[in-house]
Amino acid sequence: MAEEKFVPKKKTYVEDIERTLYDIKDEDHSVYKTQSGLTEDIIRDISKRKNDPQWMLDFRLKSLAVYNSLALPTWGPDLSELNMDDIVTYVQPDAKMTGNWQDVPTDIKNTFDRLGIPEAEQKQSLAGVGAQYDSEVVYHSIQDDLVKQGVIYTDMETAIREHEDVVKEYFMTLVPPKDHKFAALHGAVWSGGSFVYVPEGVHVEIPLQSYFRLNAAGAGQFEHTLIIVEKNASLHFIEGCSAPKYNVTNLHAGCVELFVKEGARLRYSTIENWSRNMMNLNTKRALVEKDGIIEWVSGSFGSHVSCLYPCSILHGENARCEFTGVTFASKGQNLDTGASVIHAAPHTSANINTRTISKAGGMATYRSAVKVTRRAPFAKCSVNCESLMLDSESRSDTLPVMDIEGDEADIGHEAKIGRISDEAIFYLTSRGIDEDEARAMIVRGFVEPIAKELPLEYAVEMNNLVNIELEGTMG
Repeated sequence: MAEEKFVPKKKTYVEDIERTLYDIKDEDHSVYKTQSGLTEDIIRDISKRKNDPQWMLDFRLKSLAVYNSLALPTWGPDLSELNMDDIVTYVQPDAKMTGNWQDVPTDIKNTFDRLGIPEAEQKQSLAGVGAQYDSEVVYHSIQDDLVKQGVIYTDMETAIREHEDVVKEYFMTLVPPKDHKFAALHGAVWSGGSFVYVPEGVHVEIPLQSYFRLNAAGAGQFEHTLIIVEKNASLHFIEGCSAPKYNVTNLHAGCVELFVKEGARLRYSTIENWSRNMMNLNTKRALVEKDGIIEWVSGSFGSHVSCLYPCSILHGENARCEFTGVTFASKGQNLDTGASVIHAAPHTSANINTRTISKAGGMATYRSAVKVTRRAPFAKCSVNCESLMLDSESRSDTLPVMDIEGDEADIGHEAKIGRISDEAIFYLTSRGIDEDEARAMIVRGFVEPIAKELPLEYAVEMNNLVNIELEGTMG
């Protein structure tokens, strides 16, 4: 009898995120860069080049002092690889801000063309577009009918010049520099970003979108986004981020401040697809007044290290928060993501729903913080986080924190960490579905609750990014 040849069983394979499109580098045509590092002279140089008013220069310098006084966080991912002495905090591209796409320099325009930004605007699927390249916004536009209704959508530098009183009233009041070391860093060196103001009762039916592209190696991007949605108004804002891969550390420490007034509604959708040399230390926070609604839709795919926990402060009675997020961590990635909610008024409610996938030794951590103050009787919060590990090398952690000061709250937390179920595979194959396709269906289904919340173009992008290919069995 002939000896049977041993054929090892194939393991399930999930292809890494396809980054070819995002890793195309442009030749560096910047017209100016600060020296690397972080000094008072560098802060004054940035402020002078941006023609800041005196109060902004003072704010930057105070933020620098706070930065120097604070230590790195002692929890979360290891940030010791980050050396600010090696980071260039301001890179000025060879482009002036314009509202005409044809006036954007060819190399920069080609980058955004590849990413599909102008195409989406031309198809009328976006009511306004902002495009930032390195440290400056190079293109900004908004539909005329929104301008007639009083909607303001522009870059932050223009907003300071033309709407200084409003910017001064709100700027870094939700995320003060003393909040943490990287909030202070942002306050010192911020550049670019978007300002949005939606007047009372105005409903922006088509989304606005800003896209942030960091092309320079060894640099940081520190855009500031400030959005104010007045009483009974509504807006959907989309944020996209990407960068090509280099062999040196890049840094992203942006800041997002969202003000949702009484009866207003804001959806903030993000796909962050930074490169594997990026430290993504972003801070996002929303203040929601009576009967207001904040909806977060978040996809975290790129970066070497991420610390990202959008926070919703439910400040008014019946204020609501909905958070939907997905994280995909592969080899060399430590993605520490999650959400936090502060219930600070009666009858406030929040739903947090997340999915994380880890493979090839990637680390995915879900971290949540729910606080119910004594001023928030009858608060409700439901937290659901599910994690899928695709091999024995990867890691997934769930770290929820619940701080409940009152006894009239309804709070629930559910976490699941596991692998693809053999029973589910058996069920699908018994219905005539190929085993490989059965596994692909399960993983697609796992992220489907997130994908369906994304705008169409971003849902397609997410599916392309994950690009699931499965074969064989779990090992």
